[in-house]
Amino acid sequence: MIDKLNIVKQRFDEVSDLIIQPDIIADQKRYIKLNKEYKDLKAIMDERDLYIELTDNLKEAEEIIADGSDAEMVEMAKMQLEEAKEALPELEEKIRFMLVPKDPEDAKNCVVEIRAGTGGDEASIFAGDLFRMYTKYCEGKGWSISVVDLNEGTSGGYKEIIFEVNGEDAYGTMKFEAGVHRVQRVPQTETQGRVHTSAATVMVLPEAEEFDVELDMTEVRIERTTSTGPGGQSVNTTYSAIKLHHEPTGMIVSCQDQKSSHKNLEKALKVLRSRLYDLELAKKQAADSEKRKSMVSSGDRSAKIRTYNYPQGRVTDHRIGLTLYDLGNIIDGDIQKIIDELQLVENTEKLKESNEVF
Repeated sequence: MIDKLNIVKQRFDEVSDLIIQPDIIADQKRYIKLNKEYKDLKAIMDERDLYIELTDNLKEAEEIIADGSDAEMVEMAKMQLEEAKEALPELEEKIRFMLVPKDPEDAKNCVVEIRAGTGGDEASIFAGDLFRMYTKYCEGKGWSISVVDLNEGTSGGYKEIIFEVNGEDAYGTMKFEAGVHRVQRVPQTETQGRVHTSAATVMVLPEAEEFDVELDMTEVRIERTTSTGPGGQSVNTTYSAIKLHHEPTGMIVSCQDQKSSHKNLEKALKVLRSRLYDLELAKKQAADSEKRKSMVSSGDRSAKIRTYNYPQGRVTDHRIGLTLYDLGNIIDGDIQKIIDELQLVENTEKLKESNEVF
């Protein structure tokens, strides 16, 4: 493993030198990319230092025990030896996963789109529950959420809501939520007390920077309208709402969250870029037969990924067969334990693919 870590150290030293070069700093796209790589490599270097310290302690302890001339030193060395032997396997496993090649998209912010599926009003209410769950989860991680557009349900919740998530590795974390979420419960509108099944679809797109997508504005028709729905005095008085029509793909993106037309246009363009970028990524993955889609974070968006069963207080993630009887906390934003399991499965898949022996 130390040989592998030394190769990583060579790259770390190289990147450390590159990010202070004036020509690199001037090239914003390359500088951002290298800065992110530096941060990732620095985390591995910290673990490398700890690994070297533990292996040195192990070697030193073995030498003292083998010498055996000082009984007190031998006792201390035995303790040091046990500590090192106990800590090393866990550290090696941690380093193995850190050395798994990362998807460059994972570091990006993301755009999340939740749409009510089958189930009428109850599906809209459930879409609202999912939005609240993600809001609480993101707040807990110190990430910020910004709503781009929404279409409210007639009995609460949302027929559709689109929002941005800004935070470290936001896409790399939230991508595991993409797919169909299903709820089984007695709807508020149900008089007979029968359990109904409803669904909502979650889409997670990596947020595209301007330099990721060359957007030809001659192909974008901008429509300005008055805002609708709740929003105070500005509603229906100023033409601040924006609707973008992307002629080549037929995509339509709306934004009316901000009072300023300029800010709404900025947000709508961000979503349009992200959707176009996601299209290009999908094409690239389809063309690259070597790149197998992970079973937990990509593939069929129509696939049912998770069920929230209220009568039994149960949440099941169907991709990895994980069932937790903690629905109350999960729907309240405590989804990290599910994401951790999904990330572990994905990293294990990547380790098998790389077929590297450390």
